[in-house]
Amino acid sequence: MAGKKRTAGGADQAGSTPATRALTAAGVAYTLRSYEHDPRATSYGLEAAEALGAEPERVFKTLLVDVGSTRSELAVGVVPVTGMLDLKAIAAALGAKRAVLAEAAAAERSSGYVVGGISPLGQKTRLRTVLDETAMLFDTILVSGGRRGLDVELAPDDLVRLLGATYADIAR
Repeated sequence: MAGKKRTAGGADQAGSTPATRALTAAGVAYTLRSYEHDPRATSYGLEAAEALGAEPERVFKTLLVDVGSTRSELAVGVVPVTGMLDLKAIAAALGAKRAVLAEAAAAERSSGYVVGGISPLGQKTRLRTVLDETAMLFDTILVSGGRRGLDVELAPDDLVRLLGATYADIAR
């Protein structure tokens, strides 16, 4: 499906999620990209890239990690769907001793989204976020729009600015 360009005017009801509302409230230009999600899909990001006809290197997945040493402390890593999150690298980028992937239930509770539809934008709890530096290679990237079958395309610098995120080499 072709994307719909949105600005401060907002997403239509079909695309309204906390992520799109956050983008609209910030006045950031983005393109809403939707597709029919296949419930049998096991790689949500690669499914999105294929369904949207986007280069997989431009489609990024959102992963929550726990970087706490004595108690849970969640953070967000955003990496291309073609790779994996390097746990040592994200720990270093966040100044932590270690990082482990967060349990799915903890990620859903913290973000307010379901696995496969976790957006870095509009999460219930704002977490420290790191975007893989390869995002800077592109004018725009795609990230989850807040549900399976919905992505938003936006400039990586806008994503970093909105989240107070940083760029780092966190993918392998």
